[in-house]
Amino acid sequence: MSKEHLSGGHEAEADAPFDEHEASEVAVIGMAGRFPGAKNLEEFWRNLKNGVESVTFFTPEELRSDGADAEELADPNYVPAKAVLEDVELFDASYFDYNPREAEMLDPQHRVLLECAVEAFEDAGYDPERFPGRISVYAGVSAGSYLTANLASRADLIERVGAYQVDIGNHGEFVPTTISFKLNLKGPSINVQTACSTSLVAVHAACQSLLNGESDMALAGGGSITFPHKEGYLYQEEGIMSPDGHCRAFDAAARGTVGGEGAGLVVLKRLSDARADGDTIHAVIKGSAVNNDGSQKVGYMAPSVDGQAQAIAEALAIANVPPQSITYIAAHGTGTPVGDPIEVAALTQAYRQSTDKTGYCALGSVKANIGHTDTAAGVASFIAVAKAMQAGEIPPLLHFRSGNPACDFERTPFFLNAERIAWTPPAGLPRR
Repeated sequence: MSKEHLSGGHEAEADAPFDEHEASEVAVIGMAGRFPGAKNLEEFWRNLKNGVESVTFFTPEELRSDGADAEELADPNYVPAKAVLEDVELFDASYFDYNPREAEMLDPQHRVLLECAVEAFEDAGYDPERFPGRISVYAGVSAGSYLTANLASRADLIERVGAYQVDIGNHGEFVPTTISFKLNLKGPSINVQTACSTSLVAVHAACQSLLNGESDMALAGGGSITFPHKEGYLYQEEGIMSPDGHCRAFDAAARGTVGGEGAGLVVLKRLSDARADGDTIHAVIKGSAVNNDGSQKVGYMAPSVDGQAQAIAEALAIANVPPQSITYIAAHGTGTPVGDPIEVAALTQAYRQSTDKTGYCALGSVKANIGHTDTAAGVASFIAVAKAMQAGEIPPLLHFRSGNPACDFERTPFFLNAERIAWTPPAGLPRR
């Protein structure tokens, strides 16, 4: 995905000169999110730029209080770490016209995204009730664990509220329509579920809805909150999870990621409309693409170089920008021995179609700070890039000491920065 910073967070000029590609571009006019160690996006950016790791290491007492098995805790491969959202038990139920019993039955993923939706519209400066056009919602959440971990044993409550109502409040397919119902949004309301690419696929789908004229404003993103809330994991050799609870993306010492939670939503509008309406423009989505590897990979869980490279190349072509003009990439960056080299190889393959330049584009991953937030992973990176554009700074890649030799960075367009650096593109280029 390629994004161009237009206004540094200030209002865009309504009479700005028209770009022939503007008709296919989408403006980001509002953002909201909750991430580990951050109740809002200001705290999130402050943590990123200062290289703060927001992973919690639980005590045995904390884990036992949330139901951890004693035998599991005694396993030497058990890692008591997770990047958690704080205060997930809190919810302004009356604001959304829920009574206390209904709110108790509502998965915190639904609750947090409802609150993020309101905050995102506030950030955009819009009251959706008074917006004359159609507002769509594209969003998804992780598989619900709140029902099994917290409600299944409360048969009395389920009977009182009704099993069907409990299903609506705990299954992800109802999240977008719940937001649309509570905020009176009348555009398409579509659940997206593509595992850890969910929130970025949601953004892509929302862009298509805007560009196709199905909606005039769109809310897109995703969330992930899992239960038991205080829990670790069993490390497995060659698995995706780190043996020590730290994610060292693209580093020579990288051995996996750590679980995380988060939620984020962005408000999108056609760029021409955003400019005409004098909206604050945080960033511009110039192009996006979605594909699938099919069976052309060694296994279902394995990534593919060619598939990733094709998606990147397609997004670049749609954006109509040369890759040598893009100076920062917020990558997937799970810190796995297999995934990181494949991702770098795919990016390099796509870039090499038009440039032989090396070492000019910073490569980062927020997973080093907040872990792998599953369905919220993409929107976390998306928001981080927009905040970096506003600040004119590239955050440090946390835990970076030396590059993974399997990535062969010296032959790629990319470099890794252990310290925060100024984001100053070559003369005449915007931050992309």
